[in-house]
Amino acid sequence: MRILLTNVSLVEAPVDSVKTVDLGIENGKISLIREHLSASSGLGSEEDPWDRIIEGRGRLALPGLVNAHTHLGMTLLRGYGDDLPLMVWLQEKMWPLEDQLTPEDVYWASLLAIGEMLRGGVTTCGDMYFHMEATAKAVTEAGIRACLSRGIQGIGGSGLRGLVDGVRFCQEWQAAANGRITTMLGPHAPFTCPPDFLHKVVDWANRLGVPLHIHVAETMAEVAQIANEYGTTPLGMLAANGVLEVPVTAAHCVHMQAEDLELAQDKGVRIVHCPGSNMKLGSGIAPLPEMLAAGLTIGLGTDSAASNNKLDLWGEMRLASLVHKARTQDATVVPASTALQMATYYGAMVLHLEKVGRLQPGWAADLILVDTEGLHWYPPSDRQASVVYSGQRTDVELVMVDGHIVYEDGELLTIDEDKVRYHIDQSARRLGLLPVNPM
Repeated sequence: MRILLTNVSLVEAPVDSVKTVDLGIENGKISLIREHLSASSGLGSEEDPWDRIIEGRGRLALPGLVNAHTHLGMTLLRGYGDDLPLMVWLQEKMWPLEDQLTPEDVYWASLLAIGEMLRGGVTTCGDMYFHMEATAKAVTEAGIRACLSRGIQGIGGSGLRGLVDGVRFCQEWQAAANGRITTMLGPHAPFTCPPDFLHKVVDWANRLGVPLHIHVAETMAEVAQIANEYGTTPLGMLAANGVLEVPVTAAHCVHMQAEDLELAQDKGVRIVHCPGSNMKLGSGIAPLPEMLAAGLTIGLGTDSAASNNKLDLWGEMRLASLVHKARTQDATVVPASTALQMATYYGAMVLHLEKVGRLQPGWAADLILVDTEGLHWYPPSDRQASVVYSGQRTDVELVMVDGHIVYEDGELLTIDEDKVRYHIDQSARRLGLLPVNPM
């Protein structure tokens, strides 16, 4: 279908220049961006035929948001284990319950997460979990773009069986769903993946030609453990074992030393900043201004709904800007334009995606229309600042992924929300998260 979004406002970081345009979509790509003409121009004509024209007055067109690090299957565990530090939360709450999850649980939890993200304008996510075939099925049906990795651990986890599963998943699902699914290998973290295991992961990454997605330096406890066992930092431990010789997406990176930043820049490590989750788990605040100053590519992630508890990139944008102004006592750090880039184009780069995250001819038609007529958008001044500091996920009116409209006027077009609620309720009761027989 050829779709024309007409009379929409267009602003894209880093330049805050707003213009009114017509934006054409064809074959999953942005085919044109032109100065706005009349709403009926080209409809049915031989020169400019459109199957559908959508009037966009009062609407701002933005690239779809990118949630570069999450765990979709954990959405079923939202609200379980709140207000606990990371290792207690993992070892006493998450891991025991995750052992009971079935592929069906993960499928419905993934649909729940995807529905929440699509409603909030997220068109791409980077996910690491298990039962990934179930998640890939949900991604395929729901129409989102996703970079998926089977989480694997060398200690206290799936071990070599998980690596075999992860390799098979990459072989079977790379470029699936019309190219919307890409894959990575997902070693969990330096403290759960010893050197011999990491060597095997790197070997397979080279054979498959895929990047790695890994948690790095999330807590001081991790930093202390790695220093005690290997005499270096978590990133240094990865470098010593050849991990940084393949493309790496590193989530969190809360506790990075100056030498870590230099090493990450030298090796092209791409980082996902997860301010909400890091704050909720008491893990700390990553040195984002210093990372940006070092020239690192940094996207935004929510982490899981079990540790956040919302999959809300609008909130992460705002946090990413404000928390670092407070930490550094410098109002100029992480300006709105940078936060918006992190939530869109930089996020796509972090997931090693090409021609995703910007509104340009020839790029993926992953975009959102945002209602800017709410009172919190007035007066209309700096649009990028308004997006980051005033905008909210409920302002999203239309979401398009790969040229297909998946959310419009309050309705998800690819997900049956009532069905998702029913199955999530059933899974939660089976796991003891809800009463079996509610009054």
